[in-house]
Amino acid sequence: MTEPKPLYWKPETGIGYTVVRRPDGGMAITFSDLSDATIQHWHDFALEHLFSSDRLTRNLYDLRQITEIPEKAIHTAIEVNSDPAARNIRLAVVVNNDKLANAIREIYYAVVPETSAAIKIFTDMDAAEVWLSRPMDQMV
Repeated sequence: MTEPKPLYWKPETGIGYTVVRRPDGGMAITFSDLSDATIQHWHDFALEHLFSSDRLTRNLYDLRQITEIPEKAIHTAIEVNSDPAARNIRLAVVVNNDKLANAIREIYYAVVPETSAAIKIFTDMDAAEVWLSRPMDQMV
């Protein structure tokens, strides 16, 4: 089995997310706020990880603690996940209700290029995990 690459993430005061390595080698990122500081920190962290992206990866973004998602956060996610290196990523985004899920879909799917990560929005953690666990050649 291939060793997971280093995480290069450490908790910081004022940053509203945590990162752990998933058993499948991907990352699980849990957001507790989407302040400007959090969005900027996540942006820089995510881009740093894309620079060394060398294999197919399964990531999970847990936004269930978030009650409102600023448009700035969605546009930052579009920027990061539109990087050509993101095509190696399957990303499940879990939110706490259908209203948030639909708001993200409306903006995100309208502008994301084909070269982006394979992304799906969920309101159920179990459904997200089932989708992530599918064979990587079934990315859609």
